[in-house]
Amino acid sequence: MTEGGEITRLLAEVSEGNRESEKKLITLVYDQLYQLAGKNRRMWNQNETLNTTALVHEAYLKMISQTNKEWKSRVHFFSVASKAMRCILVDHAKKQNAIKRGKSKRDLPLNEMLLCPPEKADEVIALDEALIRLEKIDENHSKIVEYRFFCGFNIEETAQLMETSTATVKRGWGLARSWLYKEMQRSSS
Repeated sequence: MTEGGEITRLLAEVSEGNRESEKKLITLVYDQLYQLAGKNRRMWNQNETLNTTALVHEAYLKMISQTNKEWKSRVHFFSVASKAMRCILVDHAKKQNAIKRGKSKRDLPLNEMLLCPPEKADEVIALDEALIRLEKIDENHSKIVEYRFFCGFNIEETAQLMETSTATVKRGWGLARSWLYKEMQRSSS
């Protein structure tokens, strides 16, 4: 059985509540999740830190603690993982902004501060808000941006995850990027 087939089988078993399969799943997907988190971290902070590990662990715990764990496939699992990482980064960016604006006196732990540096917090939040608006207009373009931007997947990896052609992803990436740029420019004015 291929690794993708094994992941899909384990996901089905986890959906049925099999705790042993949960342990096997994390062993099988950990490296892929780590690479995903590493790409994401480098995009926002331009350096690799131990917090890639924190992002992977937090995302995986968020996913496993869901009551509804009906992941249909490997693609669906990594889609949920990318969404979890996006939510974690946006939540941390919002905490950074609250602290920056004096709304919270509590200092963030070092590992949380490094997930999203303060100078990038506004950008992360603005992108997330624009992405939510894009999702209402075109869900596929929104997914392309999420995979490419928040997860750091290349065109080929995104096409594979979305089960579509690379030409479709390239076209969607260009359109979505242009739309998001205009939307974020309008929001900042």
